[in-house]
Amino acid sequence: MVAGHLRQKDGYWHLVLSFIDENGNKKTPSKSTKLPIKNNKRKAEEMLQTWRKEMNEELQERILAKKSGREYGDNIRFTKYLMDWLKMMKPSVEPTTYSAYDLTIRRRIVPYFDENYPKLLLKDVTPKHIQDYYTYELEEMGVSANTVIHRHANIRKALQYAYKTDLIKSNPADKVQRPKKTQFESVPYNGEELEKLFAAVKGTDLELGVILAAFYGLRRSEVVGLKWDAVDFDRKVITIRHTVTQTLVDGKYVEVARDRTKTKSSHRSLPLVPPFEALLMELKRKQKENRELCRSSYCEDYRDYIYVNPMGYRIKPGYLTQAFPEFLEKHGMRRIRFHDLRHSCATLLYANGVALKDIQEWLGHSDIGTTSNIYTHLDYSAKIAAANKILGYFPQ
Repeated sequence: MVAGHLRQKDGYWHLVLSFIDENGNKKTPSKSTKLPIKNNKRKAEEMLQTWRKEMNEELQERILAKKSGREYGDNIRFTKYLMDWLKMMKPSVEPTTYSAYDLTIRRRIVPYFDENYPKLLLKDVTPKHIQDYYTYELEEMGVSANTVIHRHANIRKALQYAYKTDLIKSNPADKVQRPKKTQFESVPYNGEELEKLFAAVKGTDLELGVILAAFYGLRRSEVVGLKWDAVDFDRKVITIRHTVTQTLVDGKYVEVARDRTKTKSSHRSLPLVPPFEALLMELKRKQKENRELCRSSYCEDYRDYIYVNPMGYRIKPGYLTQAFPEFLEKHGMRRIRFHDLRHSCATLLYANGVALKDIQEWLGHSDIGTTSNIYTHLDYSAKIAAANKILGYFPQ
């Protein structure tokens, strides 16, 4: 029987298990939930119960293997091991990371091996089995080389754990030839196209998102995650520090809001230019008007957020990705991705003589034509100059 409890450490909840293994040795594995202590005890308890259940199932299998005179892993199927590994990883990684693992393993890798090698044991997996899977994805399913590279990373990581825990003698994925990575070439909007776009989106639900992405270079998660307390109207500063992402967890889409950005350099401050300040003031006025008009029907859960619909619900990240290209098609404009607006911002800055390291600071990017080891902070006056460089493209 696997017991467990929560422990507070370094400001986070940690999970601690306690059990006697198949060899009669006491084990007390632990891991961080990555959940801050404040207001997260219930979530941590749920993660603890999930881990206890998964560990108990694994322990029972180990005990049965011991009684039957075989070593654990001798007769475990490859696909079953992958699913066990997926369960084990769930409490220890971010929801977005787990979602990527789940999508790749449960919906792509496991179905292929179940159909083509239903009796393949973990210990019998060879580099050719894996290589054949990559060839199938590339030639039969038509996926990109970059997608196969991501799937290779998942397979290798799962098998590396099996190797570290002595379930296999070596990692067969290390001997596989990965396809060559292809570089995506985006063609961002130029100044004229942006002016046309700004005019078209004015007054629509997409206006705020387009401006934040094309003028300020915000990522989708930063656009949706922008809060009112991030805007200092007195100092004329916008601070990017909160994000909202959307991910698929166990078949359901879940929005994950967190007070941190993609990378350390993504946490940045940008100047609040007059046209955008005016837009924000108008949005604030409309939100107050909608709140008074809808009264009890108005959603108060997202009152801190800037990008909400007339009923107070926060705009979903997926909405921007889906609605933006549809908007472009409807208005006869060249099709680009919503994320390409961020590239448009970078292109215009560079075309107007802004230094690469200053663009890197503006976008909060760890590598934009230069490496992160020469990253230097841009003083605020230089940021003002950067804003003025492209202010002429801002909708009036």
